[in-house]
Amino acid sequence: MTHEIRESWLNAVAQGMAPLFEALDAPLPDRVRVAIGFTSRGAKGKAIGECWDNRLSADGHFEIFIRPDLAHAPDAMPAQIAAILAHELVHAAVGIPAGHGKAFKRVALGLGLVGPMRATTPGEAFLAAVASILDVAGPLPHARLDTDGESTAPKKQKTRMLKCECATCGYTARTARKWLEQAGAPLCPIEDHGQMQHKPLDDDSEEEGGEDG
Repeated sequence: MTHEIRESWLNAVAQGMAPLFEALDAPLPDRVRVAIGFTSRGAKGKAIGECWDNRLSADGHFEIFIRPDLAHAPDAMPAQIAAILAHELVHAAVGIPAGHGKAFKRVALGLGLVGPMRATTPGEAFLAAVASILDVAGPLPHARLDTDGESTAPKKQKTRMLKCECATCGYTARTARKWLEQAGAPLCPIEDHGQMQHKPLDDDSEEEGGEDG
């Protein structure tokens, strides 16, 4: 199957894992939403996944988020995302108040998740259990978001500041070209020295200043 939307893929994998939870006497709640998006602490947070209690949802859903900037290799990403999803689904199954305690540990280990319970990883048993689920779900329509890269937003144009100089005393000031054109060069602050003159700089006459409004 091919999913065009990430949430559709995530929900299909969650549904595929439901029998695994039932076999552990920890059935998944009926109301669970899953999405790829930043957790409550944003891009600077360390959590790779987060499950919000259904008591905080206006319509009683557990809300699960998996961050979009995980650095898994593309071929390993589906299984890694499934493992994070499984971890958060365990929270939904045993209840948020259970934390990472005994109830959580029993189900997580039963699914084949290994390592510290606060940061589980997929063990061989988990990978074997979800292999057929991932085959049915098909490709994960997601690629890593590079939050450390440069912004793709257009860069703001910088104002070109032009040098003006008093012919009498040499006092200098800089102003934008539009003000030279609309109001002329500024006046020297020294009385009777009058209007300054625009003096091009040696390096192509202009230097960058603040953002142009």
